Amino acid sequence: MATSRSKQGIGEAAQRDIEVLLAHRHDNGGDHWAGKDGRWGVGAPFSTIDCGLMLAELRIARPHPLAEAIADLVLACRTEDGRIRPGPHLAVQPCHTANAARLLCRLGYADDPRLIPVFEHLITARHEDGGWRCSVLKFGAGPDTDASNPGVTLNVLDAMRFRKDMVSNRELAGAVDTLLAHWSSRRPLGPCRFGIGSRFMQVEYPMFRYNLFSWVHVLSFYPRARRHPAFKEALGVLRGKLQADQMIIEHQKPGLKSLEAFRPGLPSTLATARYAELLGNVRS
Repeated sequence: MATSRSKQGIGEAAQRDIEVLLAHRHDNGGDHWAGKDGRWGVGAPFSTIDCGLMLAELRIARPHPLAEAIADLVLACRTEDGRIRPGPHLAVQPCHTANAARLLCRLGYADDPRLIPVFEHLITARHEDGGWRCSVLKFGAGPDTDASNPGVTLNVLDAMRFRKDMVSNRELAGAVDTLLAHWSSRRPLGPCRFGIGSRFMQVEYPMFRYNLFSWVHVLSFYPRARRHPAFKEALGVLRGKLQADQMIIEHQKPGLKSLEAFRPGLPSTLATARYAELLGNVRS
């Protein structure tokens, strides 16, 4: 495995963080951070999805053995119609497929033929407002809970951005517009009530959740969003977070203090690289 790492140019600090993650590989009863029954979303922050997203930020991607093992585990939960269950034989919601798709794309699988039905399913499964919405009503029914879930919608767009043919696709315009409108309304929307408040405004990295940094980063890939005043305003807020041109992590998911790359309150080379990536999109 060390040979594979060196081929991908992974530095010593990143290798140390990878070893920390590997030490938790069987915490949930299965292999590669999964549960005994193959669930890939249990055990945060050392679940398959969270560790996979962190590994992607640490430059682990296909054909690295870890990336391939995680992809095999997640794709084993794919249904014939393109949904991806949170574990074998479990019920599935759009958030599960969205999370799985963005993980696989970040690990280098965007062009894998096995994802074709996943993208096709997501396109056809849009809510009436253009975004994506789970059907579990945790907070009861009402006008706001009838809306699509902003967090799920952002995760789908995070996956779609890896396909250049999709970023200008008219069928995604409604999804982009719902997120731009949410910047202005800031109301808790969707069955899981994703809002924009003080926690949203704290820079979180890696990009696990619905957050200012991930919001601006993902939407920067979509020309429709880049032209909008809401995006420009959010980018200005994010730019104001820089210190000496470096991105500072303001909030960290509990349990990750042992990882060097994601420590809050310090300049982050990896987060700054993601910021540079979105600036490149804005200038293109």
